[in-house]
Amino acid sequence: TQNQAFSAILFFYRHVLSRELSQPDRIVRAKRHHRLPTVLTRAEIQTVLDHLPPRTRLIASLPYGAGLRLLECARLRVKDLDFEQRQILIRAAKGNRDRKTMLPAALYPPLRKHLRQVHDQHKADLQRNAGWIEMPSALSRKYPHAGREWIWQWVFPATRTYFHHPTGQHRCHHYHETAIQRAVRNAALAAAIPKRVTCHTFRHRFATHLL
Repeated sequence: TQNQAFSAILFFYRHVLSRELSQPDRIVRAKRHHRLPTVLTRAEIQTVLDHLPPRTRLIASLPYGAGLRLLECARLRVKDLDFEQRQILIRAAKGNRDRKTMLPAALYPPLRKHLRQVHDQHKADLQRNAGWIEMPSALSRKYPHAGREWIWQWVFPATRTYFHHPTGQHRCHHYHETAIQRAVRNAALAAAIPKRVTCHTFRHRFATHLL
């Protein structure tokens, strides 16, 4: 694109020729087109959710019901869900700050059922010398075995494990965000919603539908 070409030229002048580009402010840059947010009704959102398989439906319900970003959903750990206080702790959110948001009561039953299934799978993984997940580097050094503890497990783990060569651990990654987006997009097509539907669309409607 025009802006990419300009950035390449600017890089060449500064880092190869070691000089500044003459009068860069006079160069006409391509304007960014800002899309208006997609607006979905409650009925349309429910229709899309109904076309999702149970696990993906639960993940997609969090941007709409709790205002989480997609990556925040994928990276949730068991210890981040507080059913007693009815809240979700989002660690290292945008701006690298922790924040809290509401845990919708409507998600209690499916979340608890889902966690029981994940817990059963984790116990089976432990039996075969797996059950590790990636930990923040500082914590992994301080608590080297915490990566197998239940409270640190992903709420939405991937379906397959992988071998981490530096540690010799069989680990599980969280469910990948691109797979979630793809599922939501396919559900919207199956539901015949004639709009561009993403998980961010659900999050955008979170505050609006609270009113």
